[in-house]
Amino acid sequence: MSPATPTSVAPTLNSAAKNVAVIGGGITGLAAAHRLITLHPDIHVTLYEASARFGGIIETASHDGWLLELGPDAFITNKPGGVQLCEEIGFTDQLIPTDNTYRRSLVLRNGRPAPVPDGFMLMAPSNLQAIQDTPILSAAGRRRLLQESEIPPKLNDADESLADFVRRRFGEEALDRLIQPLVGGIYTADPEKLSLQATLPRFPKMERSHGSVIAATLKTQSQKAASRETSGSGARYGLFTTAKDGLGTLISAIVEVLKDSGRVTLRPSTPIASVSPAAQSTWQVALPTGDAELFDGVLMALPTYRVADLLNSQSLQTLANDLRQIPYASSAIVLTGHRLADFSHSLEAFGLVIPHKEGRRILATSFTSRKFPKRAPDGHVLLRTFVGGAMQPEQLNYSDEEISAFVNEELQSILGMKSPPVFSRVVRYNNAMPQYHLGHVELIDHIEQLTAAQPGLELAGNAYRGVGIPDSISSGRQAAERLMATATS
Repeated sequence: MSPATPTSVAPTLNSAAKNVAVIGGGITGLAAAHRLITLHPDIHVTLYEASARFGGIIETASHDGWLLELGPDAFITNKPGGVQLCEEIGFTDQLIPTDNTYRRSLVLRNGRPAPVPDGFMLMAPSNLQAIQDTPILSAAGRRRLLQESEIPPKLNDADESLADFVRRRFGEEALDRLIQPLVGGIYTADPEKLSLQATLPRFPKMERSHGSVIAATLKTQSQKAASRETSGSGARYGLFTTAKDGLGTLISAIVEVLKDSGRVTLRPSTPIASVSPAAQSTWQVALPTGDAELFDGVLMALPTYRVADLLNSQSLQTLANDLRQIPYASSAIVLTGHRLADFSHSLEAFGLVIPHKEGRRILATSFTSRKFPKRAPDGHVLLRTFVGGAMQPEQLNYSDEEISAFVNEELQSILGMKSPPVFSRVVRYNNAMPQYHLGHVELIDHIEQLTAAQPGLELAGNAYRGVGIPDSISSGRQAAERLMATATS
């Protein structure tokens, strides 16, 4: 099918003004649009979003005194993207840290929640006594984990799976009982396929620089003995923040800044049919109606499979084929509100992760109102339970009602839930989580080379070099910078 005839023509690259399209109104596209208007005084951005709202998977709702995050509920602060954007739009006064009161994680062991060893951050043990005392591992498993400092480092820097790295350095039991559920809570991935170099490159770097992860961790700990970020267990909760009224307010704040600039046209409920190169170094964005517009540049902030579908030009098919090689996983979040008294477990933690080896039907449960204030009415608790992912995709074949039912069964069995939830809501995210499989770094390098050969086209999002909110924001900002460097050269 040939591209539609353009109905309007944008300025050319040699014009003083620049006209740029951003396709995708999630956090990446919003961050890209904001960066574009700060980089060029005369730029105009058209931001296309297929759905009726901006923000993508970030969405906050309220329900009878409950504050519900329907997507992510926080972001990490040791990566600069999120905090930097908040500073630029004047949003930092709305950010709050996690509550110290219950700052720890739990992991399921033979059907019972047990605390993650103090100081154990993903797979960096900083408290060796806590490892020796943990009931999560057997005596043999504890000994094998602590022998990590005696394991010779790998002699080459070839990528390996998370599972292979952990087995080699910490042993099979540490992988199955501790590290798989902790990392799975972030990536919803199969550790046998997950690229360590693409997801957690600091750990092979620790091995190369210090000979072992434990040695590197202990050295870092001694240098940061007074730092708060070494407290707690599981994820580095001391480094997380959120918006006091929900991350949806961050989306609203960005949208308002874009509106107020007078240089961004927001087009929600506007799906795109195709993107293709056009005459005079411009790019054509065609709509399903047959209308089309020309732009000096196009920044695509969409899932890679969707980008591939939109690249409507023979010259872009190698790029499209590469983009289709990135697999995605689906998941669901079940939000439930409860009376605290309805649990026999104290819920004195930020959440619970579940090893695949336990054979349960849920991946993890976040005790959201334990992490952040004003998420639940007094005397109540808000839970977010995760289902599906790369290792349990079959769970998403069930209806919302069936998913809610088996989540309730799991909460009864694991946490001693004695009464049905006050409310329950299922939110599905189909094909929303890119999987960083072995070879991901090389694949992305090739995608970036192919994209660089197409001046005026940039790609951004969580499928390339980081899945979190700060990564997505940085990806959008960096793509905007590359686009403007091309457009003004």
